[in-house]
Amino acid sequence: MTAITRPRETELRAAATRLFRQRGYHATSMQDLAEALGMNRGSLYHYIDSKDDLLWSILNRTFDLLEERVVRLLQGDAPPLGRLTDAIHAHLRVAADHADEMSLIQIELRSLNPERRTQLIERRDAYEAAWRGAIAAGVASGAIREVDVRLAGIGILSVCNWFTQWYRPGGELGVDEIADAFVAFFLDGLTPRGDDA
Repeated sequence: MTAITRPRETELRAAATRLFRQRGYHATSMQDLAEALGMNRGSLYHYIDSKDDLLWSILNRTFDLLEERVVRLLQGDAPPLGRLTDAIHAHLRVAADHADEMSLIQIELRSLNPERRTQLIERRDAYEAAWRGAIAAGVASGAIREVDVRLAGIGILSVCNWFTQWYRPGGELGVDEIADAFVAFFLDGLTPRGDDA
């Protein structure tokens, strides 16, 4: 039974993700979702209990991706600059492949019920802390000059998260080229200069 319903559930999540980003969570009705899937509205409840469940599922899966693909790099054994380089590439790859989902983290996290919102804010804060940890490790090792670690983390993540708003597949620069440019911008700015040494 699970194998039969899984493709339809995947379609439902994909449609919800697209519509929540295009129209906003509150402006998207269950009827809108049903029409997008060519289903009766009542049939949706075979797959979900509520619209909140859909948003919760989408955002949870997106944090799962970030933790699997990015946090493991930030907390790995590579030197700090290598960790940050790899993490910028990985974050942008997730953002390129899951732009709608990443955008929903930024704009619709507040739409969840309070208990679920609190849980995902904790996951978001832990994700940001992993970036700060890698930056702090770089400062401690001397690979990164003395900086405000919190602001450095905010700067990197702000630019990497905003990427979803302007990146278009097939554009002049690919994801890896953009990631290389971001690495140069950030890490050149964080590494010691001649007068810091």
